[in-house]
Amino acid sequence: MTPERFARLRAVLDRRQPDLTVLCEDVHKSHNISAILRTCDAVGVAELHAVSPGGEWSRHRGVSGGSRKWVKSRVHRDLGEAASELHSLGYQIVAAHFSESAIDYRRCDFTRPTAVLLGAERLGVSARAAALADAHIVVPMRGLVESLNVSVAAAVILYEAARQREEAGMYSRPRLDGQAYRELLFEWSYPAAARHCQARGLPYPALDAEGFIQRRQLAGSLRESRLAQRRARRTSGAGS
Repeated sequence: MTPERFARLRAVLDRRQPDLTVLCEDVHKSHNISAILRTCDAVGVAELHAVSPGGEWSRHRGVSGGSRKWVKSRVHRDLGEAASELHSLGYQIVAAHFSESAIDYRRCDFTRPTAVLLGAERLGVSARAAALADAHIVVPMRGLVESLNVSVAAAVILYEAARQREEAGMYSRPRLDGQAYRELLFEWSYPAAARHCQARGLPYPALDAEGFIQRRQLAGSLRESRLAQRRARRTSGAGS
């Protein structure tokens, strides 16, 4: 980790939008998953939600320019669970779906906490998903085809959301809460160390202003890890 790299990671985190997300309903093709993740990273989406009955999202290992490292994916068991959680957090769910009530996507207020709902390839948003959404939006089509590819639609809509948020000054200051910011910064800066801490239930060591791990904090974490391992061995031996 160099101070320059650390400064770049902080600059990206400063622009993350914790109240803008995507909810994918059974999007299963690898190239679309990769493209959607890439666009999410580009506009500052910190976490994406997915409903993947076939498990394709969890199995996806596409390169996607490394976007999987920067955008977390939260996979839900079913659509109702995902929609209920997002609504409880204050999100409006806007579905990319043609209906009598659908409006031009540019008329949607994306400065509100928003989850953009995208449907499966070919089938689009299901009737159930459309009913759970708070609004329907469409991207105007002026040719013979009826709709855009799902990953292209995601990019068009998310960049409109970014434009509105840029005009509202929502990228001009850090918007992640302090704890989430510090955790992501450590995970991005030291992924191997973060996995070590997670596996052992240890707190992340603090970082200094240039991104280096503070030695006293690191020593404390390692000492706590060794003590925990010793306790585990004693407990295992006592039960044998």
